[in-house]
Amino acid sequence: MEDVLAVYARPYDPRYPQVCMDEGSKQLLRDTRAPLPVQPGRPERRDYEYERGGVAHLFLFCEPLKGRRWVDVTAQRTKADWARQIKALVDERYPEAERIVLVLDNLNTHTPASLYEVFPPTEAKRLADKLEIHPTPKHGSWPNMAEIELRAC
Repeated sequence: MEDVLAVYARPYDPRYPQVCMDEGSKQLLRDTRAPLPVQPGRPERRDYEYERGGVAHLFLFCEPLKGRRWVDVTAQRTKADWARQIKALVDERYPEAERIVLVLDNLNTHTPASLYEVFPPTEAKRLADKLEIHPTPKHGSWPNMAEIELRAC
């Protein structure tokens, strides 16, 4: 945990942006009946019944020192999905960064090995070399600012 807290204590440096990442699934729900509209003296009323609409997977990234955040929604959560998110982080979001300081959960998919399973070795190494990974403690991912935001959804 001290490692993650030390990362958060660093001053802002655009060459080394500090980015937090978390992912999670959200159940999609549909109303079974249309809500009753607002009327004078009465708020909108919704029925408690709902219909399941499947599940969406969210990849949430935030850069706390710049006040930036973004979410990508995918149909599933695999090593390949994570690897593609990292490629977009490196090549599209922070192409000028020397290294990206990345705080994330300690999951089996969140490793450079996932990059090597998806991309050719030279590409995987290029992406891995752009990351300075700081995993949260195994039984304490709460220091990850992205997790705090995602759990509030």
